[in-house]
Amino acid sequence: MPWDLSRRDIERIAIGAGILGTGGGGNPRHGRIRTQNKLDEGYRLRVLALDELPDDALVVPIGGMGAPTIGMEKIVRGDEGKIGLEAMQEYLGVEVAATVPFEVGGGNSFNPMIAACQLGLPMIDGDGMGRAFPEIAMISFYFDGRAPSPIVMVDALHRKIIIENIVDSRELERVARAMCVQLGGSCTITNAPITMKQVRERCIPNTISLAHRVGTAVFDAQTKGQNPVEAVCEVTGGKVLFTGKVTDVHRRVERGYNFGHLTLSGLDAWQGSRADIDLQNEYLICRVDGEVATIVPDLITMVDSDRGLPVTTEIVRYGTRGTIIGIPAPVQLTTTEALRFVGPGAFGYDLPYTPLARLTPIM
Repeated sequence: MPWDLSRRDIERIAIGAGILGTGGGGNPRHGRIRTQNKLDEGYRLRVLALDELPDDALVVPIGGMGAPTIGMEKIVRGDEGKIGLEAMQEYLGVEVAATVPFEVGGGNSFNPMIAACQLGLPMIDGDGMGRAFPEIAMISFYFDGRAPSPIVMVDALHRKIIIENIVDSRELERVARAMCVQLGGSCTITNAPITMKQVRERCIPNTISLAHRVGTAVFDAQTKGQNPVEAVCEVTGGKVLFTGKVTDVHRRVERGYNFGHLTLSGLDAWQGSRADIDLQNEYLICRVDGEVATIVPDLITMVDSDRGLPVTTEIVRYGTRGTIIGIPAPVQLTTTEALRFVGPGAFGYDLPYTPLARLTPIM
């Protein structure tokens, strides 16, 4: 049945989405504030399960593009997704029934929700990644390589760019990324509509409700004086990889992405003395004492060791005391077809994908 979100729900989803976002997807705090403001303005924020729309209903994937550090600094208007969706409907002459997130990660969980509520539409409980990734081609809807063209790009000045007639998803990423840089390093993208049947076949299901469960587990653990890190692992089937203090941060904006590297010194001798993490908007690979502990598409997330709150790539800094959690990737990301787009090779690593064992099932 439809799920009308409350301020409390938004707070929990923001924490869970920040954790599932593997360090990226836009700052969850900003997403939470913007979305709660919509409730204060009287909007309805409605989420639908996958079986609540007919097969031929049109659904529009929406998300943000850009480097997370720029997203932290650049003021948004708040209606970029709405403007893009309206432009897409007018351009194609269609009527859209709902939106769906590119990714569950961070603030990007809320971009399609805000656009939908401004137009009186719902959002689907699912997404195209089950985490966050930096590129359009890494959305599960497009693992066949076809581009979601046309797309509409909108920035905070309501500058609109429509890109059409690109058939390859990786080529579309290159072109759109170049345009995003010219728009100041961040923008909102509305992809061409897909049918609800295609969403059901290709999405990572129930990820908004999963984010809610993760956030609720953190809140409950904090309230009861329990370990929130253990609560996250229990809900996600993940495991602690390392606990330490950040001793080195290298982070740069290049080609519209955040690239960087973190080093942590261990606080628990049994976990190892040093961890190294590479990032491209999101955390990609974690090595403990030189050995690969987790690699994409499995999720690598950092949380505050005491509170269990997400530590994203744009805010992590020297002295941060964090716990690194590895979470098994959704099965949809581990197929041979999917690994062409989201496996280690897609990020330039000449390394095999060795999946984490799931400790508990995600329900």
